[in-house]
Amino acid sequence: IESRREGDVVVIHCEGRITLGLATNTLRNLMREALEGGAQKLLVDFGGATQLDSTGIGELVGALSLAHEKKASMKLVRMPPKIRELLRITRLDTVFDVREDLEEALGSFR
Repeated sequence: IESRREGDVVVIHCEGRITLGLATNTLRNLMREALEGGAQKLLVDFGGATQLDSTGIGELVGALSLAHEKKASMKLVRMPPKIRELLRITRLDTVFDVREDLEEALGSFR
């Protein structure tokens, strides 16, 4: 999991399994650092992710709550079908702004 800037958008790119332990801790820390550091646009890219567990879902919900508190925007992009289905089952697909294409997601902030 790594963080980078694309203009004024902080992009957090996820690879592999985002499950209890180091991966979810890293995801949480990067999202919080961005939002608490003043980022107003946060995009979490799951293009390289293979799995997301309930801990990862919880971290996303916590970050979305923090984003709302900070008056920031948070979006998710390139969700693999398995993770997209998890969001659908938990009805979080109605809470998160989920985009298919990275360029389109970046442009949607403007």
